[in-house]
Amino acid sequence: MDDPVLLTGASGRVGAAILDGLADEYDWRLFDRTPPTGDPPGEVVVGDVTDDDAVGAAVEGTGAVIHLAGDPRPEAAWESVWHNNVDGTQTVFEAAVEAGVGKVAFASSNHAVGAYEDERAPRVYRSDSGFRLDGTELPRPGNLYGVSKAAGETLGRYYHDRHDLSVVCVRIGNLAAERPPEDYERGQAMWLSYRDCAHLFDRCLRSEYGYEIVYGISDNDRKYYSLERAREALDYEPRDNSAEYDSEDEPKDGNGSSDER
Repeated sequence: MDDPVLLTGASGRVGAAILDGLADEYDWRLFDRTPPTGDPPGEVVVGDVTDDDAVGAAVEGTGAVIHLAGDPRPEAAWESVWHNNVDGTQTVFEAAVEAGVGKVAFASSNHAVGAYEDERAPRVYRSDSGFRLDGTELPRPGNLYGVSKAAGETLGRYYHDRHDLSVVCVRIGNLAAERPPEDYERGQAMWLSYRDCAHLFDRCLRSEYGYEIVYGISDNDRKYYSLERAREALDYEPRDNSAEYDSEDEPKDGNGSSDER
C-alpha cells in the first residue's frame, strides 16, 4: 500500500501491538489525544476522534484506516461511550467516505457478545465445550461499552451498504504482550498475543472484502470464538496458543515459538 495508513487510538495497547509488529510495513499516520511515547513511526497527529475537522484532516490522503480510538473501559458510563465510541466511530466512517478511503478496520470487542459468555461460563471456556461464536450471531452486549461496540459494527454495515466502504470489524479478545494468564480459564480462552494481533490487522489491510465480522484471538485450545471466518476472509494464520506455554513463561515448541512474524 503506497498511501499512509491512519491508525486512530495509536497510543493504546492495541495500537502498540500493531506498531510493534508492523512499524516498518506501512507508512503510518498516528492519531490520538496524546502522542505515542518514544520514537513512533510515521506522522503523529494529536486530536479528538469526535472532532470532525481534525478527523477529516487526518484521514485525507490515506489509503486505509484502522480505527481503535474510544473509551476502552467496560465499566464506562453511557455518556462517555456514546460520545467517544459511537459518535467518534461515526465521525471516522464519515470522514473515510468523504476522503475516498476504501477500507476501514474497526476494533470491536468481545463485550459486544458478552451475554453469550455470561450465561455459559465457566463451561464455555473449556476445550471440550463445543460452543463457538462465529460472527453470524446477533450482538448480545454484556455492558454499555459492549453496546457501543455493537453500534460501531452496525455503523460499519451501514457505511458498507450505503457507500460501498470495505469494513472489517474485529471482536478483540484479551490482548496480552507476553503470555496468557494461567490462573483463570477465561484468560486462556480469550488470549490474543501481540504477534497475532499485528498479523491479524495486517491481513485486514491486505485482504479484499466487503463487510466482515471476525474474532481476534490466538489459536488457543480453549476458545469459544471461531477463527474460521478470519481464516477464510482474511487469510489469518495465528501462530500462538495459550496452551503452549510452560510455567516459566516460555512458549513450548510449535505455534508458540519466539521468532517474530
